[in-house]
Amino acid sequence: MAPRVLIADELSPAAVAIFKDRGIQVDVKTGLSKEELIEIIDQYDGLAVRSATKPNKDVIAKATKLKVIGRAGIGVDNVDIPAATAAGIVVMNTPFGNSITTAEHAIALMFALARQMPAADISTQAGKWEKNRFMGVELYAKTLGLIGAGNIGSIVADRAQGLKMKVVAYDPFLSPERAVEMGVEKVELDELLARADFITLHTPLTDKTRNILSKENLAKTKKGVLIVNCARGGLVDEEALREALDSGHVGGAGFDVFVTEPAKENVLFGAPNFVATPHLGAATNEAQENVALQVAEQMSDYLLTGAVTNALNSPSVSAEDAPKLRPYVSLAEKLGAFAGQMVDAGLKSIEIAYEGDVAKLNVKPLSAAALAGVLRPMLAEINMVSAPAVAKERGIAVTESRLEDSRTYDSLIRITVVSDSGSRAFAGTVVGGVPRVVEVKGMELDAGFMPSMLYVNNLDKPGFIGRLGSMLADANINIATFNLGRVEAGEDAIALVGVDQTPSAELIASVKATAGVKEVRVLAF
Repeated sequence: MAPRVLIADELSPAAVAIFKDRGIQVDVKTGLSKEELIEIIDQYDGLAVRSATKPNKDVIAKATKLKVIGRAGIGVDNVDIPAATAAGIVVMNTPFGNSITTAEHAIALMFALARQMPAADISTQAGKWEKNRFMGVELYAKTLGLIGAGNIGSIVADRAQGLKMKVVAYDPFLSPERAVEMGVEKVELDELLARADFITLHTPLTDKTRNILSKENLAKTKKGVLIVNCARGGLVDEEALREALDSGHVGGAGFDVFVTEPAKENVLFGAPNFVATPHLGAATNEAQENVALQVAEQMSDYLLTGAVTNALNSPSVSAEDAPKLRPYVSLAEKLGAFAGQMVDAGLKSIEIAYEGDVAKLNVKPLSAAALAGVLRPMLAEINMVSAPAVAKERGIAVTESRLEDSRTYDSLIRITVVSDSGSRAFAGTVVGGVPRVVEVKGMELDAGFMPSMLYVNNLDKPGFIGRLGSMLADANINIATFNLGRVEAGEDAIALVGVDQTPSAELIASVKATAGVKEVRVLAF
């Protein structure tokens, strides 16, 4: 029987034609309520959505036949990826189809702010002709501060250079070589804030980027700076921005995205120097056509041949290799995630070494999984297919090595990341089909991966473990696992603690302040 696909959001008719031409049954039912979707989802092998339909865990629980969810666009906030993964459903997106459109929207908002176009339009159509009221600024020779220099950010930089702007960029994953290639100056965030006349954001929303323009950072900007956000709501502290707009410290802001959407009301609304659009970054005919065609092709390929493209929760693996590779893919991704959460800035290179039996396998999917894990803390929407290309684009050197003998384990994967702050190595193995980390900073230990873990690097002194356990207990945090590694007594040591509750910022600050503690991080897997 031919596969059957449900298109639950508005897509180009060309997408429907692709499915039908490939012999796939397709139904178009848009505007379904959650209950209506749950009632029919068990009839379908594939689900194509944009952002309105939300395949959450309740929907996925009823999707007994579903094999693939395709998102026509880049953001997948509306898809419950962990639930889909647990159900064996591949989640795909189309990460590059609307890049030009979103970049152009950011440039459009820059012009609108610089020349006060929305306010001038309202005034003029009201018959006021307030020519002297709307004094603008030129973009020419101004400094544009780019927060995020990936696919969309690099397009904005190119267009800004065409306008003869000076572009400075903050991006922990931007290499000096790639910065030269783009024609931008790589800087740290504080320098960007101090120098930029315009700031535009092009980074995913992660724990590291949330409120990257906080009240504190907004205060570091030049007086009169103009800020544009076409990336993700939550990158800017909206309350703090309103205060800065009202005080005149920030000269204006243009937002296409908001913390809460649809944004029927917002603290920024009503500010005379604020321009808003309703998440139109991808809203052009060309972009809609591109992402619709891409998602239809990708879903068709997967349903008919098993080929996986742009999957966020599955690497490209052949049917023959899948059973052998699956546990090592999981290990590589988790080790990469460990490494990525330990790097703050200036990632230069990633070295992936395979030892023992795993070195004899097809390691390309493993390396892709490792890269995705390393990059995901800063680039949330990256996947195992796009990770190698993104690493190359950003000038991050990636090397692989194989050694068919391992001194200690049947199979071992070691990931070494080199950044501005030095080199860190993480090694792991698979025991009984389950990934385990066995080496951190050259110190041996043996720990499973937990959803939430506390990493502590300290001097090995008597009483420390007891103090740490007491601090966790006082914060009502239950310890699930506790694993230790050290160099020698009295020297460098690490504790990797699996916890049932995520530690608060206050608790982390307290642990950091404990005598002998060098570093503390909360890790998520």
